[in-house]
Amino acid sequence: MTSRRATLGRSTLQVERIGLGCMGMSEFYGGTRDEVEHTRTLHAAIELGIDHFDTADMYGSGHNEELVGKAFADRWDKVTVATKFAVRRGPNGEWLGICGRPEYVREACELSLKRLGRETIDLYYQHRPDPEVPVEESVGAMKRLVEEGKVRYIGVSEFSAAQIRAAHAVHPITALQCEYSLWSREVETDGSLEVCRELGIAVVAYSPLGRGFLTGAITSREALDPTDFRRRNPRFTDQALEENARFLDLIRDLAARKGATEAQIALAWVLAQGEDVFVIPGTRRIDRLKENLGAWDVRFTADELAEIRSRLPRETVGTRY
Repeated sequence: MTSRRATLGRSTLQVERIGLGCMGMSEFYGGTRDEVEHTRTLHAAIELGIDHFDTADMYGSGHNEELVGKAFADRWDKVTVATKFAVRRGPNGEWLGICGRPEYVREACELSLKRLGRETIDLYYQHRPDPEVPVEESVGAMKRLVEEGKVRYIGVSEFSAAQIRAAHAVHPITALQCEYSLWSREVETDGSLEVCRELGIAVVAYSPLGRGFLTGAITSREALDPTDFRRRNPRFTDQALEENARFLDLIRDLAARKGATEAQIALAWVLAQGEDVFVIPGTRRIDRLKENLGAWDVRFTADELAEIRSRLPRETVGTRY
C-alpha cells in the first residue's frame, strides 16, 4: 500500500506526500489576492493533514512568502515550508533574470527569512540553475547558510542529471523539484529521476495536474482569465488543447472505472511512481484540497499501471514553457 507520509530524501523532514503549492495565491492564474480566503485555505490544509507547503520569493515578488509567513505565524510547529531563490523580480513584478551568484544567494535568503518571519528555512531550493554561475558556487553558498543555521536542507529545481550530481557533490541535496505528471514525464527520460534514486534524493512534483488541464476543467484558452499566464503557454492554445485531449480520454476512462475524479486519477498516478515522489498541487479553494486528498482512495494494480503506460500518448503537443 502506498504510504501517505514519507521522509524527504535523507533528511529528517517527514511530511504528507500530498502537499500544497501556494503560488496561485499570489499571481499567474488570474483572479485577485484574497488574503483572508487564502489564509483560510492554508489553515484548512493543516486541519486536513497537509503539512508540506511550497512557496518562492518570486511568487508575487515576495507577496507569497509574506502570505505564508502571516498564515503560519502561530503554527510553525505544524508545517514544513519550502521556498526558493534565483528567479529575480523587480518591485513591480519585472523579470530581472536568473541569479545564482553566492552573494545573491545570501541576500535572497535573508529577505525570504524576513518575509516569512522565521530564523530558519526548512527546505531552500535554487529555483533554476544560473547559466553564468557554476552550480558548485551557488550550492556552496547554500551550504554556508546550512552551517549558519539559516537553512535546514537544500533542494534544487529543474536541474539536469549532471547538475544534480555536481550539486550533491558539494552538499547533500534533499529534493529535486520538477514538473511531473501524466503529460510531463521528462524526468523519467532525461536521467534526473535515475540520479535522484541513486543518490537518495526525493522528487517533488509541481504541476501534477498539468496546470489544471488534466482535471478536465479547461476546454479553451479563451475561458481563462485575461491575466492567466496559461493564455500564453504553448500547451494551452486551442489546437494543443484539442490534440492533448487524448490524455483526458484516458483519465476519464480511469475515473469512471475507479469512481474518482479526473484530478484524483492524475494525482494517484504520480504518487504511484514511488514513495520517494511527493506532489504539491496548487489550489486556492478548500473544496479542491479535499478533492486532491481523495487521491489516496485510488489504487492502481501493477497491471493497471502497465496498461496506463501503454495507452499514454507518446508526445504532448506544446512545450512546457
